[in-house]
Amino acid sequence: MFGHLLTMVTPDRVWLVMGFAGQALFASRFLVQWFKSEMEGKSVVPLAFWYFSIAGGLVSLVYAIHIGSAPFAVGQGSGLLVYVRNLWLIHRERARLRREAEQAIDGGGMA
Repeated sequence: MFGHLLTMVTPDRVWLVMGFAGQALFASRFLVQWFKSEMEGKSVVPLAFWYFSIAGGLVSLVYAIHIGSAPFAVGQGSGLLVYVRNLWLIHRERARLRREAEQAIDGGGMA
C-alpha cells in the first residue's frame, strides 16, 4: 500500500502541487484582507496581506522558473520588490512611532 503511494509521487506532481500552493498562498492574501476589512467595517490592508504576498510570490516565482515561463517569472519577481518595499515602509513607520512614544514617555516623566 505505502509503496503504491510512493509511485504516485513524481517530480512533475510535486511541482504541480507547488504551483497550486503558490497560487493558494497568493489568493489567501485577499481572504485575509477581506476578513480584516469586515472586522473593522472599512477597507484595510493588514500586515499579513504583505506576508502572504511574499510567500505566494516566492513560491510562484520558483514554479515559474521551473516551468520556464519568463513572463510569469518577471511578473512574480517584480511584484516581490513591491511587497518587500511595502513591508519595509510599514516596519520603518512602526519603529518611528515607537521611538516617538518612548520619547513622549521619557519627556513626560521629567516635567
